Amino acid sequence: MTDISTEIDPYAALQDKEPAKPPRNQWLDVWDQFKKHKGAVFGGGFLVFITLAVLLGPYIWNVDPQKLDIRNKDVRPLWTALWNSDAKTLWHRPFGTDNLGRDLLAQMIAGGRASMAVGWTAMLLSLSIGTAVGVAAGFFKRLDGLLMRMTDLFLSLPILPLLLVAVTLFRQPLRANFGPEGGMFILIVVVVGLTSWMQTARIVRGEVLALKEREFILAARSIGTSSRAIIMRHLLPNVISPIMVSATLGLAVAIITESALSFLGVGFPSDFPTWGKMLADAVPRMEQFPERVLLPGIAISLTVLGVNYLGDGLRDALDPRIRGR
Repeated sequence: MTDISTEIDPYAALQDKEPAKPPRNQWLDVWDQFKKHKGAVFGGGFLVFITLAVLLGPYIWNVDPQKLDIRNKDVRPLWTALWNSDAKTLWHRPFGTDNLGRDLLAQMIAGGRASMAVGWTAMLLSLSIGTAVGVAAGFFKRLDGLLMRMTDLFLSLPILPLLLVAVTLFRQPLRANFGPEGGMFILIVVVVGLTSWMQTARIVRGEVLALKEREFILAARSIGTSSRAIIMRHLLPNVISPIMVSATLGLAVAIITESALSFLGVGFPSDFPTWGKMLADAVPRMEQFPERVLLPGIAISLTVLGVNYLGDGLRDALDPRIRGR
C-alpha cells in the first residue's frame, strides 16, 4: 500500500500554474454595468442624437428658421401629407410651416440648439459652484456652518418668481451691451446656474465629509501635503461619480427652466426660436394644428427623460456597491 503523502507535493499543489492575468480596467466594469440599464442606454443614445442633430442639422437642412413665407403658411407636416398624398409637402416641408410660413423643421433645429446650449452652459456653471461650495464646506470645518446656511437660504427661495424678477431687472441692460440674443443667453445661463447649484453642494459635502477621515487622507496629511493638493489629488477624483450624476440632473433642470421662461414670454426675443417659444406660439391654434404643440413638447419630454435615465444609469454603474449585482 503506497503512502499518499509521498506522492503529492503540498508546495506544488499550492502553486498557481496559470499565468497571472492583468487587472481589469475599472471603467470596463462601469461600462458593463451601464449597458445592463436599458433606460440609461436609451437616454445616452438620445442625448447624443439630439446634440448631433442640433449641431449638424443647419448644415443638412439649410433653411432660415426666421424666414417668412406667407404664401406657404399653415402647411401640414409629413404624416398629414402622406395621408393626403401631397408630394410638395413631402419634399419641401417635412414638419410643415406655422402661421407665418416659417419652416418648423428649421425652427426645431434652431430651438434645440438654443435650448441645449443654455442647458449645457447653465449645468456647467451650477456644477462648478456646487462642487466648490461642497468641497469647501466638507473639508474646512470653519466654513461648513456659513456655507450650509447659505445653501439652505438659496433652497428656501422660490425659483420661478426669482427668475422672473431677475429677467425683469437685468434684461434691458444686458440687451443693450450684448444684443437681444446674447444678452438673454447670458442672463438665463447665469440665473439658472446661480439657482440650481444647491443639490450638488449638499451631495459633494457629504462625500467629502466621509472621505476626509479615510486612511489615505490621513497619510497625505502626515507627510505634509497641502490642503489644495489633498483636494485636487485625492478628494475631487473620488467624488467625480456623484458629480457626474448631478450633472445629468442639472442639465434636465436647466432645459426645463429655459423652456418655462420662453413659454411665459420672458426668455429670448419673440422672433428667436426655442422649444418653449414654439410651444407658446402654438397654444392659440392647438386645436387646428396639434402637431405644432406635439413637436416641441415631445422634444423637451424625450430630452429630459433621456437625461434622467442617463443619470440613473450612471449612478448605478459608478456605485461599486451596486456594480456587481
